[in-house]
Amino acid sequence: MWPFRKTTTLAQSGILKGMTDCHSHLLPGVDDGVETLDESLRILDTMERLGVRKVWLTPHVMEDIPNETATLQGKFQELKRSYNGMMELALAAEYMMDNLFEERLEKDDLLPLEEGKRYLLVETSYFNPPMRLLSVLQRVQKKGYYPLLAHPERYEYMQKKDYKALKEEHIFFQLNVPSLAGMYGRHVQEKAEALLKAKMYEMRGNDIHSLDAFITACKHKICYLDK
Repeated sequence: MWPFRKTTTLAQSGILKGMTDCHSHLLPGVDDGVETLDESLRILDTMERLGVRKVWLTPHVMEDIPNETATLQGKFQELKRSYNGMMELALAAEYMMDNLFEERLEKDDLLPLEEGKRYLLVETSYFNPPMRLLSVLQRVQKKGYYPLLAHPERYEYMQKKDYKALKEEHIFFQLNVPSLAGMYGRHVQEKAEALLKAKMYEMRGNDIHSLDAFITACKHKICYLDK
């Protein structure tokens, strides 16, 4: 997929060139991501210089951060009016599979990620799956969406058999690119490498929450060699 050596930094590896980044927290002031418009614009400028082609802004929606669809759409238009770069910007959301999500799913009050298919970016707790995880994902499918599981390599409770079972149910996976650079620890890095080698990822994103974190990730070494 991406031929690079162990000594290559994330920024130099070529992974970001031509990339559609389908997971970011760049909409300012709406979640635990970027806080100001200025920081958002600086990150977008950096991404453009690194060759990123398109960025999906995917703010959190969960019981603790109950962002309303209309509010996010308004904030997105404000950002677009201030952005003068060449990258394509688009709005979706990252949904925690909690009670609020089930309410929004029932009402079809959602922001899907439209990339050939009508994906819905979803996540779980890092340590425990939601009750009836597969049942929730199947309801997403019945509503006409394609479940896209955010950063599966980061879920401590998931092992090889769990990933295989989800794939058998046609669940799509999104790689957090910084996982390959060890930004979340060696264990997560190894899982990301294994999933990438097994060709289990359909989409990728940087999951950017701040300029400092993104710059740090870009300086980290990529340790995976795709043969």
